[in-house]
Amino acid sequence: MDCYFRQSWVDTRLAFQGNKEHLALSISMLQRIWKPDTYFYNGKQSYLHTITSPNKFVRLYKDGRVLYSSRLTIKAGCPMNLEDFPMDTQRCPLKFGSFGYTTRDVLYRWNTARQVAISKDMKLSQFDLVANPTANQSTEPSLAQKEYSMLLVSFHLQRHMGNFLIQVYGPCVLLVVLSWVSFWLNREATADRVSLGITTVLTMTFLGLEARTDLPKVPYPTALDFFVFLSFGFIFATIIQFAVVHYFTKYGSGECYFSSDFSDTDSSSDEEIMRRPRRKDTTRQRSSVDSSQRSRSSRNFTKNEEGVIEVIPLSALPEPEIKSDSGQWTSCVPCSPPPRQQPPPKPRPTHRRHRRVPRYNSVSKIDRVSRVVFPLLFLTINVFYWYAYLSRSERISYTSA
Repeated sequence: MDCYFRQSWVDTRLAFQGNKEHLALSISMLQRIWKPDTYFYNGKQSYLHTITSPNKFVRLYKDGRVLYSSRLTIKAGCPMNLEDFPMDTQRCPLKFGSFGYTTRDVLYRWNTARQVAISKDMKLSQFDLVANPTANQSTEPSLAQKEYSMLLVSFHLQRHMGNFLIQVYGPCVLLVVLSWVSFWLNREATADRVSLGITTVLTMTFLGLEARTDLPKVPYPTALDFFVFLSFGFIFATIIQFAVVHYFTKYGSGECYFSSDFSDTDSSSDEEIMRRPRRKDTTRQRSSVDSSQRSRSSRNFTKNEEGVIEVIPLSALPEPEIKSDSGQWTSCVPCSPPPRQQPPPKPRPTHRRHRRVPRYNSVSKIDRVSRVVFPLLFLTINVFYWYAYLSRSERISYTSA
């Protein structure tokens, strides 16, 4: 902080009489008069501005009151609690008092008329100054059993969230929504869904590491860490969901599915094709029929008493006799039985061939449920998350004010 640090004390030995209310003394007079040895308890690095000359002055009033003012730049330590980061309100104290004088020698008190004056045009890049209460305190007895007077001013700073909404919260929400695109992809698109899930996981990991770059290495998780972990969990759950969908998929990857009406037609046509004899077998059957007819023409068949068919050569047959009245040839050879007539072929069932329309987008029931469950669950957790942390931040601000 850059401030004008002003101290005032009364030294009756310096009282004077005259027409002037106060005298402006040279800074070299500070070496000749008594002044308090004030230092900052939690100061890390402080210095006095000396360009173009030391930025300090001394004024002496009639009653012996001395006003000492100097321009300082103070770098002090602020113990922060980052559990609510980036919706946190920090209390940064500034403690100062005497280095060597105890409470018996010097007592520090705030000026009731003008304690801490904040410049109206002061702006901070990451914080808003909510309040700056002051207090008069005394240190606890040290090892030397001495008590020192001390003054305290606490600066209550509320952090801006705009930067984190743009750099962390917005991209995390968009990545989670992007991971839900896989629910609208068919379950056979294994490469697309896996690559989408891995890409979002790696991007989410990079965002989480980048968000903690400017933070001190604290051993506890912050509010920002919870949100990043929540987003990472939803993206990881999307990949697990696809693994479950792929496990319950009956057919392999890349297959297309057809409707039930077309499947019945296809099965009947397949049975028809199986029943239909091949051309090669038909020619064989025809050749066998012709050969049997040739053999029948050269041989005669008769049945014996046992019903067995015997083949009689033509040379063993008696010569036929001619009937005088009819002029016809007769023979005693029994007539051969007529050839067995095969039953007429059954009419082939005629099926009307339909054009098969494949159905490539086979959607799983798990995907349909996930399209509703995942967004609703993410929205519910976000409402609870923002309500819990923002209300907690408001309570802290109200208590600090």
